[in-house]
Amino acid sequence: MKKFFEYLSLLLLCASTILLVGLQLKIEGFILLLISVVFLLLCNKRFRKDLFLIHISIGILGITPITTDVSYVHALVMGSGILAAVGIPYVVSRLLYKDHLVSFHFDYRRKWYKKEFLYITATAVVAYFLIPFYLHNTGAYINWRVEPGISYLTRFFIGINALGVWDELFFISTVLGILKRHMNFALANLIQAVFFSSFLYELGFTGWGFIMIYLLSIIQGYIYQKTGSLFYVITIHLTLDIILFLALINAHHPTWVPIFLVK
Repeated sequence: MKKFFEYLSLLLLCASTILLVGLQLKIEGFILLLISVVFLLLCNKRFRKDLFLIHISIGILGITPITTDVSYVHALVMGSGILAAVGIPYVVSRLLYKDHLVSFHFDYRRKWYKKEFLYITATAVVAYFLIPFYLHNTGAYINWRVEPGISYLTRFFIGINALGVWDELFFISTVLGILKRHMNFALANLIQAVFFSSFLYELGFTGWGFIMIYLLSIIQGYIYQKTGSLFYVITIHLTLDIILFLALINAHHPTWVPIFLVK
């Protein structure tokens, strides 16, 4: 019976994340999140303790203004929220639970294989064609503002890449790491992709962007499982983010970076 409540709690947690973070339906999302916590109380003790960490983080993201605004004030407010979402599970896991459930294995000294370099190159090529097409096809580029000036463009670049690093620290390392303790990797990876794509949908990847992000997050989870290196999956993500940065500039100001085929 406890296994039934575990899956029910997980289902409600995923649904609350979609509503609360992805669709910004605060009342409905928090109601489902609270119901999920109630069912969590009926679960196995270890499952209850571990999954409660994700519930806390989703609650924090639910009250965090998630937008593409790169003003200093918004960067401070949103930055504090997402740092808390990834930091609290880490601190509670280490200091209160006394385990290493939440940990960040960068493994930046590991040797990269030729196929890993080739994968990053292939990722860059696919992104070069896919991202500009997606932005123009859906009009999603209007979810980001691109203004002239070194100060703005620098903050814009840092913001995009900083969020890319955070995505991997939270969704791939923290959420997936917690889920893997209680179920097989394949299911855990499919579930973390729901959280990943919900966050980025609200951030600006609207239209059919959630399909693209869902598949990306599944692949990132698989690569992390195979390599055990956050440094490598972050490198992949930042490769995509650099192309996204340039594609967004091109979408708003085509003459600034005329390097894409889509106009």
